[in-house]
Amino acid sequence: MTTRLGRVTCDLTISVDGYSAGLNQSEQRPFGDDGGDGWGDKLHAWYAAAEENRVELDRGTAAKAFIMGRNMFGPVRGEWDRQWNGWWGDNPPYHGPVFVLTHHARDPQPMDGGTTFHFVTDGIESALKRAREAVGDGAISIHGGATTVNQYLAAGLIDELRLHIVPLTLGAGTRLFDGVGPLNLRQVESRAANSVTHLTYRVLP
Repeated sequence: MTTRLGRVTCDLTISVDGYSAGLNQSEQRPFGDDGGDGWGDKLHAWYAAAEENRVELDRGTAAKAFIMGRNMFGPVRGEWDRQWNGWWGDNPPYHGPVFVLTHHARDPQPMDGGTTFHFVTDGIESALKRAREAVGDGAISIHGGATTVNQYLAAGLIDELRLHIVPLTLGAGTRLFDGVGPLNLRQVESRAANSVTHLTYRVLP
């Protein structure tokens, strides 16, 4: 575990049956068959209740560095055949280094507001090492999607798991905990809001 330095956390919104996205993801529907418009309008409806969920929203972007899978970064597959810079426009909400897991090398992409996307081709531990080198003892967020989170959970590299459970089921898609062995969790916080339940777990050795 990495608790000797800044915590490695994860914030992930999931359906009651554990899915962070549905089947058939595409550029037109990044969250696939998500029970709504394909852009997470139901999965992430709690974002719109900003005042009610202010603490959780602020925590989600409070880390000093972020790690995400290529599927979360965008729809481009294989070699980088176009200049895709993420779903978030010219000024992404991260305002720090973001390390994108990929099999295809690409030069770092600086954005407005202090975000720079770095593309890591040699695995999850390398991405975490680079993030740690970038921010020292600052907190690092494994930002998603669920497939990336599962890899870090299976490797024992996440200290705190923050789940935001919304009242719908998807039945299929990308599911949290798939391929992850038994975990020893300690619940340290829970809070029910109108459209979501926030749960925080410490991942124990």
